[in-house]
Amino acid sequence: MIFEIFQILSEQVNRYFKEVGLEDSEVILNNIAFVEGSTEVAEVMRDKVVMTLVNFQEEPALKNFPNHTRSDTQTVYRNPIVNIHAFALFSANRTQYAQALKDISVIMEYFQSKKVFTQANTTYDREVNSMAAVGPFRFTVDLFSPSFEELNFIWGTLGGRQLPAVLYKVCLLPIHAGKVSGTGPLIETVENSLKHRTS
Repeated sequence: MIFEIFQILSEQVNRYFKEVGLEDSEVILNNIAFVEGSTEVAEVMRDKVVMTLVNFQEEPALKNFPNHTRSDTQTVYRNPIVNIHAFALFSANRTQYAQALKDISVIMEYFQSKKVFTQANTTYDREVNSMAAVGPFRFTVDLFSPSFEELNFIWGTLGGRQLPAVLYKVCLLPIHAGKVSGTGPLIETVENSLKHRTS
């Protein structure tokens, strides 16, 4: 589901670029760490806004929720769903610095105007094979402001070259394989026997 959510977000921002008249601005999914050099991957990212996954964080508050279903004859147990936050870095790898700042500003405008994404309020290209099986979803996108130290660490990890960029926390992406971990009979009655103790 991570790729699908990032694909949806990149499509949404690209659509907004066109709405505000930035026809030459484009978001692509790629690893900004490979932007240096003359490789084919670097060329793909030239003069684009690059959306990169930089980290994950598990949501601990939802970690211990049980995950089982009941049928007529048995209870089906699965491991609990893992709910994660994904950190998405939008880096403006533009030849003109002023254009890079415009791109980042428009991205921030877009996510200020729309923070909650669901299947009902979001359109995306369902014709793409990888997107055809996307089910109902709901996630939020929050601006994340790292400290100067954290920012230095992020760009040091990504190769050292700092670009105009903005970091967002994409919240509550459910990860589950749907595999059954066990089954058991339905618990229909509870018996309790109390003994009176006299001293």
